[in-house]
Amino acid sequence: MKDAFFTLYQGLDREGPGAPEDVAWVADTIGLPSDARICDAGCGSGADVPALLAAAPNGTLTAVDSHKPFIDALLLRIDMDPRVSAYAGHMGKLKGPFDLIWSAGALYFLGIEKGLKLWRPTLAKGGAVAFSEPCLYTDTPSAAAMAFWHEYPAVTDAAGIDAHVRAAGFETVATRRVSDAAWEAYYQPLEARIGVLRPEADELMTAVLDAAQTEINTFRDARAETGYLLSVVRPA
Repeated sequence: MKDAFFTLYQGLDREGPGAPEDVAWVADTIGLPSDARICDAGCGSGADVPALLAAAPNGTLTAVDSHKPFIDALLLRIDMDPRVSAYAGHMGKLKGPFDLIWSAGALYFLGIEKGLKLWRPTLAKGGAVAFSEPCLYTDTPSAAAMAFWHEYPAVTDAAGIDAHVRAAGFETVATRRVSDAAWEAYYQPLEARIGVLRPEADELMTAVLDAAQTEINTFRDARAETGYLLSVVRPA
């Protein structure tokens, strides 16, 4: 199943929703210096790396992901940019200092409280963490909204996310929803990839493709009720 999953995502630009505008908003929010030291934690194949480098053109970026083929793809993407170092490893074991830790749709693998506590010693003075987290936008989510996060029962609303942030000893500086356009920048190429792979798919791959298409359809049904909340936080 894992091999089929990575076959599905091989060659895609993104492994999750996002847009350069999200990175630019974070940089503006915290006043990110042009020579910032940035970590992309859970970087995947590096979809956000160009925007992060643009936000700090004189800075450095450390990218880490547990899946080595993603790191290999990232290194091809950046064409050996000397500002970037990338390695396959555990994002809970970072070594700073960093002015910004960026984590798009990955912190929940550690848990907000645990992850922020692990990352706090790696932040430089005045440093911040920006992360996107599953979020419910309504007090009465539909069955479709809950089904979308069926593998993540800890999903909560903005207040719940902030409570985890505060429990970790951080404060929320600002939040905004990851846009529908950012989701479609992820889902439209993925949907096209599903179409390419389906004619030759075996039983296992077909199951993976069906699950991915169901995810896409479910999100589109529930997009007004749920998605990712992008939070910028700092140690309190």
